[in-house]
Amino acid sequence: MSGVWVFKNGVVRLENQASGDSRKALLYLPSNEVITSYSSLERKLLNHGWERYYEDPDLLQFHKRSCIDLISLPKDFSRFRSMHMFDIVIKNRDMFKVIDG
Repeated sequence: MSGVWVFKNGVVRLENQASGDSRKALLYLPSNEVITSYSSLERKLLNHGWERYYEDPDLLQFHKRSCIDLISLPKDFSRFRSMHMFDIVIKNRDMFKVIDG
């Protein structure tokens, strides 16, 4: 079973993605900016209370002291996929959105 977990209207469901579907992009809603690098994403997350977590050298990780949420991303931005984007959206509902890229 493959696809993407999508949170919409209070419900999480698995949406299948056929091969050939357009790539997804992460949009930062306050500035309507598409995230094109980890440095850009990191600045946005730090501004919203996330902190870098250096426990695993193979991942780029962020956490918030106020909750147990952890965002784990591959070190290489070229491996940043829609599943990572949706994880960010779920943990920052009013700040990010996944769009067709």
